[in-house]
Amino acid sequence: MSTPTEGTLVEPTTPAPVTGTEPGGTRRAGFASLGIDTRLLGMVGALVIIWVVFHVATGGRFITAQNLWNLSVQTSVVAIMATGMVLIIVSRNIDLSVGSVMGFVGIGMALLQARILPNDLGLGLENPLTLPITLAVGLLVGALIGAFHGFLVAYIGVPAFIVTLGGLLVWRGLAWALASGQTVAPMDTTFRKLGGGADGAVGETTTWIIAGVACVAIVLLLANSRRQRRRVGFEARPLWADAAIGVAGCAVVIIACWVANSYFLPENLARAYALRNDIPWPEEGTLQIPFGIAYPVIIAIGVAIVMTYIATRRRFGRYVFAIGGNPDAAELGGINTRRTILLSFALMGVLCAIAAAVQIARLNAGPSSLGTLAELSVIAAAVIGGTSFAGGIGTVPGAVLGALVMQSLQSGMVLMRVDAPIQDVAAGSVLVFAVAVDTILRRRST
Repeated sequence: MSTPTEGTLVEPTTPAPVTGTEPGGTRRAGFASLGIDTRLLGMVGALVIIWVVFHVATGGRFITAQNLWNLSVQTSVVAIMATGMVLIIVSRNIDLSVGSVMGFVGIGMALLQARILPNDLGLGLENPLTLPITLAVGLLVGALIGAFHGFLVAYIGVPAFIVTLGGLLVWRGLAWALASGQTVAPMDTTFRKLGGGADGAVGETTTWIIAGVACVAIVLLLANSRRQRRRVGFEARPLWADAAIGVAGCAVVIIACWVANSYFLPENLARAYALRNDIPWPEEGTLQIPFGIAYPVIIAIGVAIVMTYIATRRRFGRYVFAIGGNPDAAELGGINTRRTILLSFALMGVLCAIAAAVQIARLNAGPSSLGTLAELSVIAAAVIGGTSFAGGIGTVPGAVLGALVMQSLQSGMVLMRVDAPIQDVAAGSVLVFAVAVDTILRRRST
């Protein structure tokens, strides 16, 4: 190999333009070259197909404002817990106790409102302190339970499967004992707003304000991502691709808010609302008062945004993914793997408490069966959303979309009057199918 001698003119080398390639020279193709998650896009397509099939099979009863509004509220509880399950599974662990923890914490919060605070502590009914005290106690208990599970897994070395399987049995038994096998009711009036219903939605005006803020946020996030990629020398998506993503995102937000505002209060509730707010009732016809977005949906969206930020922008989230990708390398890299795993289980406990608060508020009661088999729906939502049991792979938006898929299947089968055992068969089959697809895709990629 010849080398240039002194005085020889050497042409400067020009770096090759970046053209959508991965490290190692492998060219990305299709949507992947535009930075779009193709698996997430495929799930959206599957969800659309599910909705259309059920709409036809139910004689036009599925894609209606009422059913879609109820579907969003029903999805919220599973979606809240599924966002935490992503981090648990990504770190190569599992939590089978989420339904039982949710039941135990939920019944505890119900007892606080119905008996302990008003009677034993003398605060009386409808006290303004009931809501904050109940939530604070519930979140603290959930965090402690999750941290205890995480301690056994990370510091004692007991496999997560065994720890949480034992937790499933222990917390379910304690929940039953706490409620004495009875349903604890009623809940505080202000607390009930967390569960949706006539007073548990933001109304028409606030819904459109939320839509406007969300659309502005989508545009700003796309612009910031484009600017950041250029600043560090990465290839930015074509401008038309960013514009298309922005338009599609804003369209989804506007359609969702339009659907929420197309579901009106029943006449008896509308009359009560009009009476409370001094709204004159029309002489002919009825007063159409839109529900708007329900509070459980807002809570679920808020949790998803926070969990996405933690998973993608904070050191803790990067540590979790590093542990799932290669635990030994993460340990050698200076990551406190035991502390990270403990915190991930504690975070899961907090999310179980939030989900429990939403559920008992929605039911206006704490039944002794609260959370039974919820772990199936939560794990299925995370796996259907692209979280791999092999660890290191998963997204929070995918888990939320997986929760919507699972709840859509259940809602459609209920409208078709499918027997409950058949619904369980369908849910289990979907879970096995999702894991099989993930295994096949991982094998092909390697």
